[in-house]
Amino acid sequence: MSGRALSFGAVARAYERFRPGYPVALLDLVTAYAGRPLRTALEIGAGTGKATRLFARPGTTVTATDPDGAMLAELRRHVPATVRPVRAAFEDLGPGERYELVYAAAALHWTDPRGRWSRVAALLEPGGVFASFGGPLRLADPAVEEAVRAARAPFLDTDEVPSPDGTPPDRELQWPGSELQRSEWFTDVRQAVIERRLTLGARDYVGLLSTVSAYLELPAPEQEQVYGRIERVLPGTVEVDADITVHLARRRRDL
Repeated sequence: MSGRALSFGAVARAYERFRPGYPVALLDLVTAYAGRPLRTALEIGAGTGKATRLFARPGTTVTATDPDGAMLAELRRHVPATVRPVRAAFEDLGPGERYELVYAAAALHWTDPRGRWSRVAALLEPGGVFASFGGPLRLADPAVEEAVRAARAPFLDTDEVPSPDGTPPDRELQWPGSELQRSEWFTDVRQAVIERRLTLGARDYVGLLSTVSAYLELPAPEQEQVYGRIERVLPGTVEVDADITVHLARRRRDL
C-alpha cells in the first residue's frame, strides 16, 4: 500500500467532518443485486466508517478493516457495537473466515493490483457479492471549476486519481468493472450510477479538499497556500456533483 494511501490518518477528524456519507439507495442496490439478506460483510479500507454505518444494519455483522489506526479510532466513535474493527491492510488479510459481502468505498484503488482479485475471492463465500463504489467530487459550475483549477495550478495539475488500469473516462465500463470482467474469479459484473448533488459552503468545500490525497502529499506550507488561493475564488456556496459509481460482481461457485 502506497504512502499516499496512508496519508489520511493525520486528517481523520476532518475526513469524518467533511466527507459525505452514503445514501440508503446504495444499500438497496447492493441488497437487490445479492437477492437475499447479507448477514456477514467485510469492508476494505473502512476509513472513519462512512460506508460501515450504512451496511451495519440489524442482522448484518460488519468487519471493518483499515491499516491506519487513527482512522479506525475515529470509526469506533461512530459505528454500532456490532462492528468489528480490524487494523490491517487488504494485502495482510489472511485466509480464514469467508463473508457473504466484501465491499470497498472509495478505497480499492489503493490496494496492490498483484493478486487483487484472488485475494478478494478468498474472502468471499462461493456466490458471494463484491461491491466497489465511489467517484470524484466535481464542481457543477464550469466557471467555478476553471477558477479553482487555475488557483491550484502552481501546486497541482489535477487532484483526481487516474484509472488504475488506464481505462479511458469515456469508456462505458469503468474500472474496477473492467478488471472484474477480465477476472476468472467473478461473474455477473454490473455497473450502476447513483446520481447525487451536494451544496456546500466555501469553507466546507475547502475542508473537503483537505482530505484529498493529492493535497495531503504537498508540504504543509504549500497546502495552506493552495487552500487559501482556492477559497478566495469560491462563491459563498458551491454545487458539487457527487455521483456514486457502483460496481458489483459475484464470486464464481466453480472455482
